[in-house]
Amino acid sequence: MASASSSSLGSKQFLGASRLDGLISSDLGKLSVSTVQISVGPRTLRRLQVNAAGSIYGNHFRVSTFGESHGGGVGCIIDGCPPRLPLSEADMQVDLDRRRPGQSRITTPRKETDTCTISSGVAEGFTTGTPIHVFVPNTDQRGHDYKEMSLAYRPSHADATYDMKYGVRSVQGGGRSSARETIGRVAAGAVAKKILKQFAGTEVFAYVSQVHKVVLPEGVVDHESLTLDQIESNIVRCPDPEYAEKMIAAIDAVRVKGDSVGGVVTCIVRNAPRGLGSPVFDKLEAELAKAAMSLPATKGFEFGSGFAGTYLTGSEHNDEFYMTEDGKIRTRTNRSGGIQGGISNGEIIHMRIGFKPTSTITKKQNTVTRDKHETELIARGRHDPCVVPRAVPMVEAMVALVLVDQLMAQFAQNYMFPINQELQESFESPNHAPANV
Repeated sequence: MASASSSSLGSKQFLGASRLDGLISSDLGKLSVSTVQISVGPRTLRRLQVNAAGSIYGNHFRVSTFGESHGGGVGCIIDGCPPRLPLSEADMQVDLDRRRPGQSRITTPRKETDTCTISSGVAEGFTTGTPIHVFVPNTDQRGHDYKEMSLAYRPSHADATYDMKYGVRSVQGGGRSSARETIGRVAAGAVAKKILKQFAGTEVFAYVSQVHKVVLPEGVVDHESLTLDQIESNIVRCPDPEYAEKMIAAIDAVRVKGDSVGGVVTCIVRNAPRGLGSPVFDKLEAELAKAAMSLPATKGFEFGSGFAGTYLTGSEHNDEFYMTEDGKIRTRTNRSGGIQGGISNGEIIHMRIGFKPTSTITKKQNTVTRDKHETELIARGRHDPCVVPRAVPMVEAMVALVLVDQLMAQFAQNYMFPINQELQESFESPNHAPANV
C-alpha cells in the first residue's frame, strides 16, 4: 500500500483516500470467487490520485512549457515533431519578437530580447524526431516591484487562486500565471506553423478586431487576401489603418491613467486540410476553444457565426453546398466557420477570442492580504495597458498547435490504408508531394 508520505506536489490523493485504503485492504482483499483472488496494490491506488500537472498540450505533437516570469528563464519541450524539418532559432525568433515586451508605448516597458536557444532535437539544421528543448532567459527582472503584491492579492489576478490550490506560489511577477509563460507556446507554435505551411500550405493569421469599445466592423478585412504585413503595419496589429488609430487612442487614454482595457483577437486559418477533428468529445472547434481559452486573460470564445448566429433561422444560417468547376465540394457561405460536425470542411476556419483588461493596474484597489486582512493595494511593476496586441502571436501559436496535433491524428487513424479517392483528399502543397497512401 502507498502511504500518505509518498504523495508529492505533483500528485495529490483525493480527500478520504486514506480511509478508502483501509476499506480496500480489509474488505476487498477478502473477496474471492473459486480460485480467483482480488488483490489491491499500489497500481490500483495510483488510479485514485489526481495528477496536478497542466503544463502539457497535445497527444501526437506534445508541448510542455516551463518557467516563471521572474525566474531564471522560460521555454518549452516539443516532443513528436517530425524529423527532417528544416529548423533554426530564427524560425522561432520571428514570432517571439512579435510577442516580446517593450515593443511600443502601448505594451509593457519591460525590456527583454526574448532570444531563444535550441539545445536538443535539431542537428545540422534539421529536426531529428527527438524532443526539442527551447530556452529563453529572463534578463530584466525587478523582483522588488512585487513586494506589496507578495503580501496582498491583486484583484482578478491568479494570486489568490494559486495559493488556494497549491498553498505556495512564486510571488514575483505572477509566476506561471504570467503571460511570460506563453513564450514556450509561441516558440512551439512557430514550429507548428512551419509544418502546416510546408506540408499542406496551411496559413494561420490573427489580428486585433476590437479594443475596448472600438470594434472593427465585419467585412472590413478580406480574409482571402489578408497578409502578415497588413497585420504588422501598426503597433496594435489591426489590419485596417483607420481603426488601428482609434484603438491606439483608446489604449493611450487608459494608459496615462494607470488603468487597462481588454479586446478581441480574430484568428483565421486558410487552406486547412479537410477531415481534421473527431466526432463527439474531440470536435475540432472544441479543441480550438480549449487551446485558446488556456491563454492568460481569455474570457470568451466564438466560432463561426458565434452568438450572432442565435438570432438567425436555420434557412438563414445554413451554408449551402455547391460544386466547383474542378469537382470540389464547397459552401456558398461560411457561417459554420470552416468546421461542421466537429470536422474541418476545407473552408476558412475563423474564430474570435475575448481578452479581459489587464488585472495589474496602478490605481488604488481594495483587496485582502495573504494572512486574511482587508487592505488597499497600489500595484507596481511594468504591465500592458492592453494585452490584446501581444496576444496575436499567442493565439496563432495555440491554433497552430491544435491543427498540427489533429493533422497527425488524422494520418494515424485514416491514412494507414488506401484512401477513398471519391470522398477523401490527398494532402498536397507546393512544398510537399501528395501523400503516398
